[in-house]
Amino acid sequence: MGYVVMGLEARQFEALKSLSTEDLAAKGVKRVRATAKPGFPCRISLEDAEPGEDVLLLNFESHAVDTPYRSSFAIYVRQAAERQARFENALPPVMQGRPIALRIFSADGMLIGADMGMDDELTEKIEAALKREGAAYLHAHNAMHGCFVAEIRPN
Repeated sequence: MGYVVMGLEARQFEALKSLSTEDLAAKGVKRVRATAKPGFPCRISLEDAEPGEDVLLLNFESHAVDTPYRSSFAIYVRQAAERQARFENALPPVMQGRPIALRIFSADGMLIGADMGMDDELTEKIEAALKREGAAYLHAHNAMHGCFVAEIRPN
C-alpha cells in the first residue's frame, strides 16, 4: 500500500504573511528568523527554513474533529512558502533525521493506535499503520516537541 504525505495548504496562511509584527501579536502569532537548519520545520513546504529566513510561529488546529482527540499546537510556516508539498511514497525532509510519532486515526477521528520511528524504519511503520483495520489516516508529530508535522493518507 502506498502513502501520501501532505503539507498544509499555503492559502490558509496568506493573510498572516503581510501583517505587521503588532497585528500578528494581536492574533497570537510571532514572526521569527530561523537561526539554524534543522530547527524551523515548515508545515507547508515540509522543509526546514534556511538560517536567516522569516517564519511565522502560530498555534494551529491540526486535528479539527468533534472527538476528544481534537488537537492544536505550535507550528512554523515559512514566510516564502507558496505551495503545499506532496510526497508520494517518500518521507519529506522534515521527517528525516528526527524521531516521529505516528497517531493512527479512524475515519471518525478516533485514535486507534500509535507508533514511533525514524528514517528508514518510519516508512515501514507508516505502511503497517495504514494497513491496520479501521485506519483511515495518520498524523505525524515530532516525538520530542510534540508538534504536528503532517497528515499521511493511503495513496
